[in-house]
Amino acid sequence: MKRLKNTENWIIWTVIFLIFVVFLFYPLFLILLKSLKIGPSIKIDNFTRVLSGNGFVQAMKNSFEISAIASLITTFLSFIIAYTINYTNLNTAFKKIISVLAVLPMLLPTITYGFAIIYSFGKQGLFTKLLGKQLFHVYGKNGLLIGYIIYTLPISFMLINNTMKYVDKKFSIVSKIMGDSTIKTFIETVLRPLTGTFAASFIQCFFLCFTDFGIPASVGGKVEVIASVLYKEMLGSVPNLNNGAVVAVIMLLPSVISILIINYLERFNVRYNRISVMENEKNTSRDVFCGIFSVLIVLGIIAIFAVIAIVPFVKGWPYNMVFTMDNVNKVIEDSDLLLVYKNSIIVAIITSVLGTILVYGAAIVTDRSSINSKAKGVIESIASVTNTIPGMVLGISFMLAFIGTSLQNTFIIIIICNLVHFFATPYMMMKNSLSKMNLSWEKTAKLMGDSWIKTIVRIITPNALTSLLEVFSYYFINAMVTVSAVVFLAGARTMVITTKIKELQHFAKFNEIFVLSLLILFTNLLAKIVFTMLVKILERKNN
Repeated sequence: MKRLKNTENWIIWTVIFLIFVVFLFYPLFLILLKSLKIGPSIKIDNFTRVLSGNGFVQAMKNSFEISAIASLITTFLSFIIAYTINYTNLNTAFKKIISVLAVLPMLLPTITYGFAIIYSFGKQGLFTKLLGKQLFHVYGKNGLLIGYIIYTLPISFMLINNTMKYVDKKFSIVSKIMGDSTIKTFIETVLRPLTGTFAASFIQCFFLCFTDFGIPASVGGKVEVIASVLYKEMLGSVPNLNNGAVVAVIMLLPSVISILIINYLERFNVRYNRISVMENEKNTSRDVFCGIFSVLIVLGIIAIFAVIAIVPFVKGWPYNMVFTMDNVNKVIEDSDLLLVYKNSIIVAIITSVLGTILVYGAAIVTDRSSINSKAKGVIESIASVTNTIPGMVLGISFMLAFIGTSLQNTFIIIIICNLVHFFATPYMMMKNSLSKMNLSWEKTAKLMGDSWIKTIVRIITPNALTSLLEVFSYYFINAMVTVSAVVFLAGARTMVITTKIKELQHFAKFNEIFVLSLLILFTNLLAKIVFTMLVKILERKNN
């Protein structure tokens, strides 16, 4: 009788479970099998051959070294910006601008970062021309380091800033009253409560750097990292699917370990029973220092991306700097490039619609239903797994699983890959939102004779609209900028804007690359503005 009572919830649970069995666990199982298989037998010879190769070992060392350095620097820079926003008395509008600019890189694909770095600091770069000399060699470790820092700064900043909002400032006053020095007060009341978050930031940044493909594809040069090795093995001049599968499996290990460490570090987070709302202590030196430092950080990011808005609008960079719209007009008049842009918009919209439905259904089952805890735990586990899978590994597993099927080289496979790839974060957003709603709503509606579906449509959904819009926005923006997974799935007819940028790189068509990058940026900015406005309108109505 209990199961009958939850029929709708069990149907949703079953559909979600089957989706992830077919489009997550099955492809991952195949990639594991491929890494072990040689002919009819299953051995570990592939692993032995790959691990014994000097090139792979060096690529692993490069990945670990550069990712670790970038993660340390990023976490430090993010802390400075978050501290400026939460612990200084600077103008509120200034703080808002800084926080917005800090997350701006999220609206562009990572492969564009590399091209921006080349055109900023390369031999013919903007800053090279302004300063009269090249500051450093952009290809290799320098370019990778700068690209990784720009890429991971928004994620690190959001992690630290969100935690810092809930640090109780009254303990700073208590520490001062007890006679502690300024440094000790800072360490005990600001740094110590953030210990777990600092570690989480470092690990999350490390994982993102270690598994990113876009930045090495543009500025990696002769310095190979594990992501570039994987791409060469799978889509190089002489593809080796077995070796590629081995590299993919090895790429999974740091991601799994990172999640385990983050879960362990949760115990070190300081939690307060009540947060005291207090004004920051007056300190002009602190405010000036933090303000200048934060401005320099965000200006550095803007300066690097400035070339994207300059290069396409001059006749011939850097020799003919006359303003022209010819480069932009060529892209607009190129039906193939416009078609690719339309493809991206269509894929992003469908991904967002289906992703929002998928996430909403999963969150309702785990937070607004009375099905057993084991069933709920299955969906929680699925979210954890999708959070640990690098995009490249997911793309390769899809390629191996659905090659030769009707899904190969279709928009459907790209959309499904996006749904799976970006499931974890919007699921947690939606679940947290639903958990804050009154649990008695369903019972009250049932007493009034409403069915479960009516209750969801008439009561739960209207109250969850702001979160649903945020989930839609998250899926849309990520579907527009993703490259690591779809580069293995897009064909000539199903090219999206990020994979087209990768293709244009081979022909050195940087004007087209930057125009397409601007299209992505403006599209995502417009989407972000529209969704933010809609959320604010709904919040005002609810209040």
